[in-house]
Amino acid sequence: MSRISKLLLILIAGALCAAPALAQDTLKKIKDSGSITIGHRDASIPFSYYDDKQQPVGFAMDLCMKIVDAVKNELKMPKLEVKYQLVTSANRIPLMANGTIDLECGSTTNNIERQKQVSFTITHFLTANKYVSKKASNIKSIDDLKGKTVVSTSGTTNIKQATDLNVAKNMGMNIIPANGHPEAFQMVETGRAVAFVMDDILLYTLVAQARSPGDYVISSDAFSLPEPYGIMMRKDDPSFKKVVDNAMIQIYKGGEIFKIYDKWFTKPVPPKGINYNVPMAQQFKNVVANPTDSGDPTVYK
Repeated sequence: MSRISKLLLILIAGALCAAPALAQDTLKKIKDSGSITIGHRDASIPFSYYDDKQQPVGFAMDLCMKIVDAVKNELKMPKLEVKYQLVTSANRIPLMANGTIDLECGSTTNNIERQKQVSFTITHFLTANKYVSKKASNIKSIDDLKGKTVVSTSGTTNIKQATDLNVAKNMGMNIIPANGHPEAFQMVETGRAVAFVMDDILLYTLVAQARSPGDYVISSDAFSLPEPYGIMMRKDDPSFKKVVDNAMIQIYKGGEIFKIYDKWFTKPVPPKGINYNVPMAQQFKNVVANPTDSGDPTVYK
């Protein structure tokens, strides 16, 4: 191989190594294009979803708009264009990695495994694997489920966690898999199961839409540690992450987070005017007081 060929190979290899680093400069990308692209969901109520005008709205969307304001200030671009891109559970990480979207605003769990591919800003919600039962059943704790029929949705981590605990504590629960969340809730509604095990936020939304919401209670104890939701960004982009994190911290430290939270979780929300009645959990209040982007569930205990 000639010296020229070797030099060309070295230059090509260097360019390939440098490309990922250049691709992570989101602030430069935004400034050069004159726009920022927000990835959003169509049905992650009340985090990110379409209203009756097919506009993306929600708790996470409101937070992202605050972040966009911070980016405008950082870049001194008050007329920065905001674009929207619908994403799904399957494509949200690839669309972030390839530069299609700059922020992903939804209900994405921040965990250690995902942090190998993307980055997250300050945690904006905590969920856990809990259960809903009828008040008349008088279920006060997980131990009260011993020997009872319990339902969860097939193919979820929720049913696995319930099964693991059932074996570990020899509880003798009869755990039935349901084809979907509505079917599982209906089994509790009709008395075929005493409890439905699922993410607590989903349980709150199901109860709010039930015929008699006051008949149900959602457990305080859980089958899992709290799982943090975070707004997603590209990995290894410290300058952009600093702007985003600082924006979130200001929302928390200034107390604005309480107003935004109440708007989406304790008051009627569009388009149906349903109040999901989800009071802010103490664990999330702890995050507000001490903001963190950790994907380790033990941090939120």
